[in-house]
Amino acid sequence: MKVVLDANVYVSALLTQRGNAHQILTYWQDKKFDLLVSPEIIAELSRVLRYPHLVRIHKKSDAEIRRFISLMQKYATLVEPTEKIAVSTDETDNRYLECAVDGQADYLVTGDKKHLLLIGAYQGIRIIAPAVFLALIQLDSK
Repeated sequence: MKVVLDANVYVSALLTQRGNAHQILTYWQDKKFDLLVSPEIIAELSRVLRYPHLVRIHKKSDAEIRRFISLMQKYATLVEPTEKIAVSTDETDNRYLECAVDGQADYLVTGDKKHLLLIGAYQGIRIIAPAVFLALIQLDSK
């Protein structure tokens, strides 16, 4: 199963180790699914994780953030989208859709209720909340 995670999932995973997002990253580390990333996703994540208001909460050093990004680059599948998509009204969300389409993802997992979740599906890729994805992956593991 191929999956693209929105930046809000990564941020949530770093903010608390008890939530759905952290469990999703644990499943990825356990090779329960293939994670797809693009250079644009990595750049956004690298920027967002360094926002001062988030650093105050997650308390990760710049070196820890670099290590996290480096692990993603090393173990996720890098997709270099060739098609530009303009489906979401939030332009940055379109980068996730581009990665999902070019990487032939099964799911795009997001907590973005204002934009991505409203789309529901795009070119056969289901756009779902972290809790829904966890339920699916737990069913798949049985």
